[in-house]
Amino acid sequence: MAHDPMTPITEDDIANYLVNSPDFFERHAQLLASVQLTSPHGNRAVSLQERQAEMLRDKIKALEHRIMDMVRHGNDNMVISDRVHRWARALLLVTSSRALPATLVTELQNQFMVPQVALKVWEVDERYREEPFAQGVSEDARAFATSLAQPYCGVVTGIEAVGWLEQPDTAMSLALIPLRAGAVNGVAPAFGMLVLASPDPQRFEPGMATDFLERIAELASAALSRLRPR
Repeated sequence: MAHDPMTPITEDDIANYLVNSPDFFERHAQLLASVQLTSPHGNRAVSLQERQAEMLRDKIKALEHRIMDMVRHGNDNMVISDRVHRWARALLLVTSSRALPATLVTELQNQFMVPQVALKVWEVDERYREEPFAQGVSEDARAFATSLAQPYCGVVTGIEAVGWLEQPDTAMSLALIPLRAGAVNGVAPAFGMLVLASPDPQRFEPGMATDFLERIAELASAALSRLRPR
């Protein structure tokens, strides 16, 4: 369709023409060498070929950064996975059910370098009801643990579980991990809760991924089921 000579040609008209005329630069090959563009790395003019090369280098550099990020995250995940493995192995080696909660807490602190860890378990077998880990939990705290469908990370004040820590005043960020039979997001009521605390406000920040904390919750719940009535 012929262009109306009374209508000004727009940039879109030129772009559409070039897109729909792939042989244009074959007929006018000299234009490719004469086209000058502004470099993104300064105000100097560069040829079309040089501009394309710069764009390609930028894309390659961006891909390299993405690959490096993926490798770094993969290595970080492998380290965490190894720590979860060592922690779970330590739980399996505990022969005394009475010593299991203390081992669980100590190994969490050592393997994951968490400054403070507290654990409370309720509805335990009568043999363990006088143990420190089964004492001092109110009905409100039990209901709060049951209300958690997944580990909670962030800053929490004014809840009972913070008082389970040896130094609650130093806790600037917390991970609250409900313990229940089956999946951490299941419908079973919680029978315990783990509290991980750090003086670093960003250690357990809101919005962080909780995949590994969920694995810890399910492994801890399975191990501590030995304390519950048969």
